[in-house]
Amino acid sequence: MSRFEFKLPDLGEGTVDAEIVEWKVKVGDQVKEDDVIVDVMTDKANIEVPSPVSGTVLETTGEPGDLVPVGSTLIVFEVAAGAKVTVKPVVVAETAAAPVATTARPTKPTKSVRPAAERTTAAAMSTPQAVLTSPSIRRRAREAGIELTEIHGSGPDGRITQADFDAHVAKPRAKSAKATKAVVTGDVEEIKIIGVRRVIAQRLSEAKRSIPHFAYVEEVDVTELESLRAHLNEQRDANLTYLPFLAMALVRALPEFPQCNAHYDAERGVLQRHRRVHLGVATQTPDGLKVPVVHNAQELSLWDLAREIRRVSDAARNNKATKDELHGSTITITSLGRLGGIASTPIINAPEVGIIGVNKAVQRPMVVAGAVTIRLMMNLSSSFDHRFVDGYDAAALIQTLKEHLEHPATIFIDG
Repeated sequence: MSRFEFKLPDLGEGTVDAEIVEWKVKVGDQVKEDDVIVDVMTDKANIEVPSPVSGTVLETTGEPGDLVPVGSTLIVFEVAAGAKVTVKPVVVAETAAAPVATTARPTKPTKSVRPAAERTTAAAMSTPQAVLTSPSIRRRAREAGIELTEIHGSGPDGRITQADFDAHVAKPRAKSAKATKAVVTGDVEEIKIIGVRRVIAQRLSEAKRSIPHFAYVEEVDVTELESLRAHLNEQRDANLTYLPFLAMALVRALPEFPQCNAHYDAERGVLQRHRRVHLGVATQTPDGLKVPVVHNAQELSLWDLAREIRRVSDAARNNKATKDELHGSTITITSLGRLGGIASTPIINAPEVGIIGVNKAVQRPMVVAGAVTIRLMMNLSSSFDHRFVDGYDAAALIQTLKEHLEHPATIFIDG
């Protein structure tokens, strides 16, 4: 027998290290070539790393949450003497749907990495945890907190197919999401920050540290907008929120303020102004904040905007968003809904230069035409990158939005 050290391979796109998310094997386990041995996460992807050899696990490097540099020893195997070992490149698939995204950085697609073969041999089934299925289904099961042993596989040798998994998810069942490992000492519970939450923390810190935020809050009288919204919902038995109206007003306003619909390419020192509006919609999900994208919002009607906002938000929450739906936003809107409070200071979704937040609408006494009356008021909270958006321009954009929202008929007038 001989010893083989497998080093963390180059995962592409300038990655220098990866975080251990979950070991699929432990010391003493027998593994087959192409079995998934560990899940790792980079800033760009969640990756399933396959074994390059068949053998026995002698050592593993790192625990969940630890960072392992590219090129350092990841795992050590005992292999047959004289066995020929060919380390294949880790192939990153172009289809994947569970990116890490926050309002602190551009929403980049998460890619799943599949081993060269998705087969699992009969020998691999000798351990009770081994289940015949594809890596993509394993990933989806982990994200949903589902034990694959609970699913009856209809494929060859009991293999779990996509249809089997979808049918199981559709069944009513008790929630069984995986709990984050915690260490309890007396009255203190310590939770290690790993995975998605770690990346969110890093990106928020980076955005707040590197971007000089300029915050601007303006109150908007949405009494007339609420009347229109209620009328349209009643006419179509729909459930329009304020977001599609804000999105449409923003599309109308941005041509006057192209510096706000832009990306800053820090590496090249270039500000990229976009003619098209690819609208990011900050969405709270079980995994944390993600930013799905409504592409080409300037081409959509109010109803189309409402449907697209709802569709991409639901896809993000259910980890079903596609690569394109999670990439390329040029400006972001965010809303805390009924929890919106009086005002907020949203963090810019870099490399964008602006983000606009919707706060809660409340009835307040206001002076209108010299008389006190009750009006429905809502604050717009915005943040802009002060390096490229002057305070005057930021305020002027929000004032234009205010004008559209207070006189909602103007939202639908071209020119």
